[in-house]
Amino acid sequence: MAEPAPVALGHRAKPREPRAPRPTVSRRREVSHASARSLLMTVLGEYVLPRDHPVWTSLLVESLGMLEIEEKSARQALARSSAEGWLVSERVGRRVRWSLTPPGRRLLTEGAERIYAFGRDARGWEGRWLMLIVSVPEAKRDLRHRLRTRLTWAGFGSPVAGVWVSPDPSRELEAQQIVAELGLDAQAMSFTSAYGEIGDQEGMVERSWDLSELTDRYEDFIDRFTGLAPSGGQAVLRAQTELVHEWRRFPFLDPQLPGELLPAGWSGAKAAELFHRKHVEWRPAAQAYWDELTAAEDRA
Repeated sequence: MAEPAPVALGHRAKPREPRAPRPTVSRRREVSHASARSLLMTVLGEYVLPRDHPVWTSLLVESLGMLEIEEKSARQALARSSAEGWLVSERVGRRVRWSLTPPGRRLLTEGAERIYAFGRDARGWEGRWLMLIVSVPEAKRDLRHRLRTRLTWAGFGSPVAGVWVSPDPSRELEAQQIVAELGLDAQAMSFTSAYGEIGDQEGMVERSWDLSELTDRYEDFIDRFTGLAPSGGQAVLRAQTELVHEWRRFPFLDPQLPGELLPAGWSGAKAAELFHRKHVEWRPAAQAYWDELTAAEDRA
């Protein structure tokens, strides 16, 4: 369930400009092979993972078709997922059905736990910071990029060059693994402490993360799903799948700062409440419709 590298994140969102109308574009033209595979993984995680039941190619192609994925792209996504070891195929007469492999089941289980837990409970914060000091020479730009990408994914921010901070001291083991795997452990140092009397904590947070783009993403999510009221099994299944697919990006983008460090009226909290409420509301009908489709394919 790979995601694109996260955007730079920040503390204080700038005032949002009025939204310009978006151009009408055929989504079939926009969807890349990577997007087809990503949507396939969402479908597998939401509907196939909870069931110990092989699923026919035709059902997977049909379900992706509901999401505007062309048949060719859907079949290529299946082939790629199989080549990567997440799915295994079985021929039954002239038809093919698919099952999750043990690695595929583990991957999707871990992803589901992360997606459904994200944003549900705000953790308490004792005011302790983890600080990592590690510098990489300018000449080693590729190494610097890899370090920055991995630490950002782990929720760290950088107020000044060579210094990384996290309000979650439990991230120290993860940081240690990152610098060791990149061969930087011999020159890295870490500290845990409370913020001192020099400067101000809010200013450090603003220099470490830029939450403005993340705020826009959360607001887009809120705008898209707040008023959505699908009717009928197919419409609910599509809405539920798109809801989960959009939400699964946020654990990779949001550094999950404690509430004390977030701006007032944080959009992430509103988006999380919306996701969990809609997911519970739509889940019974979406799952029931999937069972109907599965039964029809089994009879075919």
